[in-house]
Amino acid sequence: MTGPDPGRAVSIGIDVGGTKVLGVALAADGRVVSEHRVPTPSGAAELIQSLLDVVGVLDALTGLADLPVGVGAPGMVTRTGEVLFAPNLAGAHHLALAQRLAHGLSARRRLMVDNDATCAGWGEVVHGAARGAGDAVIVTLGTGIGGGIVTGGQLLRGANGFAGEIGHMVIDPSGPICPCGRAGCWERYASGSGLGRLARDAAHAGRSARLVELAGGDPESVRGEHVTQAAGEGDPGALEVMDRFSWWLAAGLANLANAFDPSVIVIGGGLVEAGEILMGPTRRDFLALVEAGSTRPGIGILPAALGERAGAIGAAALAADGPAGRDGHGRGRGPAGQ
Repeated sequence: MTGPDPGRAVSIGIDVGGTKVLGVALAADGRVVSEHRVPTPSGAAELIQSLLDVVGVLDALTGLADLPVGVGAPGMVTRTGEVLFAPNLAGAHHLALAQRLAHGLSARRRLMVDNDATCAGWGEVVHGAARGAGDAVIVTLGTGIGGGIVTGGQLLRGANGFAGEIGHMVIDPSGPICPCGRAGCWERYASGSGLGRLARDAAHAGRSARLVELAGGDPESVRGEHVTQAAGEGDPGALEVMDRFSWWLAAGLANLANAFDPSVIVIGGGLVEAGEILMGPTRRDFLALVEAGSTRPGIGILPAALGERAGAIGAAALAADGPAGRDGHGRGRGPAGQ
């Protein structure tokens, strides 16, 4: 929790994650005035109350009331703010998030609810690594993979608000089962959990004793963070795993570039902390996999600038924009946009 800075915040943004709920009060220039976080509770009613509590704390920290509120939630979020399907957030299926939140907030307060990765993408375009880019793809690597797509300076949301569910592109129909119920989704290979799976395969095959050592001697306990640590130490087995992981990441990025022709792709999530161990091979493989990679105009592949705050900052920025929510259609979430 950070201290108050009264009179400067223009909106509140909240990012709902699998383990934490992070809220920020945002100034017009993108500066975080105050923030507050709590563990993500289990159950719909508990989640709603947690979000309301975060808003209350940020109101107190800023000394302001009735600031617009934006919420980024994982999964398929409709244009009316319903979380229709969220495979990585238990208890959130068919959750009328905007409607239920609106009942606990002042009627004077504008409320916007959108997908968390869409919010993160907008945050990076407005205040982060893709600032000024009219055409950008933002990819967030966490337990799964989320995405935000900006084209012609506007967020791409799709007919129902579901655009950007890029982690569920099927890239290997015979691949492992995904929490969404299908097999071979991109996030099974190129997310944090995907990196862990590739590393466990390598550990069981005896290709990296260092990974097993970092996991306490149990190959089944190897996780993605062990790969980044061992790769940073120069362990050949871990570097091999990271190289394979980077290829899968680049394959999905190439598909996205072929579809949307962005000028920049921003990679977010904790895995970006691996630095050039991840980004270098990814850029190399992307150039080989994207259509006309050696002759087309270059596409920048950059690490995200806003870190774990990206979703909350983007949600706050969308809320500050008003009912239009920067999508050009005047469709918000909750009472202001229905």
